[in-house]
Amino acid sequence: MTTAWMVRQGTRGRNAEEMIEAGYMGVDFIGDYDLTPHLGEGSEAFRSAAIQVFLGQEPDKTKVAAGLAAGNLWWACEGITEGDLVLAPKPDRTYQYGIVTGGYEYHPGTDLPHRRRVDWKGSFSRDDMSPTLASSAGSLMTVFQLTAHAAELATLTQLADPAQPITQAISAQVEDQLAFQMEKQLEDFLVHNWASTSLGREYDIYTEDGQPVGQQYPTDTGPLDILAISKDKTRLLVVELKRGRASDSVVGQIQRYMGFVHETLLEPGQSVEGVIIAQEDDLRIRRALSMASNIRFMKYRVEFHLEAAE
Repeated sequence: MTTAWMVRQGTRGRNAEEMIEAGYMGVDFIGDYDLTPHLGEGSEAFRSAAIQVFLGQEPDKTKVAAGLAAGNLWWACEGITEGDLVLAPKPDRTYQYGIVTGGYEYHPGTDLPHRRRVDWKGSFSRDDMSPTLASSAGSLMTVFQLTAHAAELATLTQLADPAQPITQAISAQVEDQLAFQMEKQLEDFLVHNWASTSLGREYDIYTEDGQPVGQQYPTDTGPLDILAISKDKTRLLVVELKRGRASDSVVGQIQRYMGFVHETLLEPGQSVEGVIIAQEDDLRIRRALSMASNIRFMKYRVEFHLEAAE
């Protein structure tokens, strides 16, 4: 397995059984609009066209909402490739899994008109997942990657390559997976405790129609960790989290995300800022940040206490 995805089949998986029986996965976002003319020219051109269509249909929505819809559509319609593993959550706390076998198809007049053919193989229970995979799978995003959990998913789905023993697959991925788990735990902790942080006094994690959409917000260079907005709605904040020591390469990474926000999400009168959060910095990142006045660095501290039982 190379790439694994979660693709939600309607709100709370209400369309999952129908799509599984028909041999598809599908999404909506812009209803009956054929996306075929916008495929094959890269994600940037696709997103630009999809954002315009979305805003034409929903003129009262924000550019952030439009960018979210366009990002999900891109991954579902073209970013996911044939041969990738997909999971579809169902209302009974099980996950159907299968392999993508076809390109984009347009099915007007249906609840999920933007579809890909899938060879659905089987299912497993949420109770079989590790806590880290269950946490990742619980994201409210419609389409998102689960590739960091590929070794565990190979075991759950029994779709590992017979020529490569599962122990070898796990060994090859364990370091990256552990790093991902630590950053994911940091991200989840920050999101859950946002209101009690210094950032939470100045910014809110971005929501749309009362739903949080600012965690793992999709961009054309990968998902950014957290997208927040200032209390007065004038500044968008890109938050990049790193476990341990941050390297100077993260400055270029957050600048790419900020460039995406600047070009596609800002409303008139808004600006974009960035913050890198890590446990430690060094001279190289301090030098790099000295030339980036709209990016700041913050440290997190992990504390562990033992108390005598009374």
